[in-house]
Amino acid sequence: MNRSELAEALAAETTLSKKDAEALLASTFKHIATALARGEDVNIAGFGIFAVAESAERDGRNPQTGAAIRIAASKSAKFRASKTLKDSLNAKN
Repeated sequence: MNRSELAEALAAETTLSKKDAEALLASTFKHIATALARGEDVNIAGFGIFAVAESAERDGRNPQTGAAIRIAASKSAKFRASKTLKDSLNAKN
């Protein structure tokens, strides 16, 4: 499912138009990204937690030349599914 399909599904289940559902999704994603940029976790009960993971600077190798390189420290977004979500994925039909 992509973003457009998600907006269509949201519009179908609510009184929102597809345009309003797309705006709602855009706003939601923007606020999640803003919170993560501030270093905050985003906890959505029953769904999961979006968090920032930091990786330290480290040594690496260029796979083409084998030369040693320094890989800069970086941050990335991580998602940890809630128990409720995990249970729904593993439920027997």
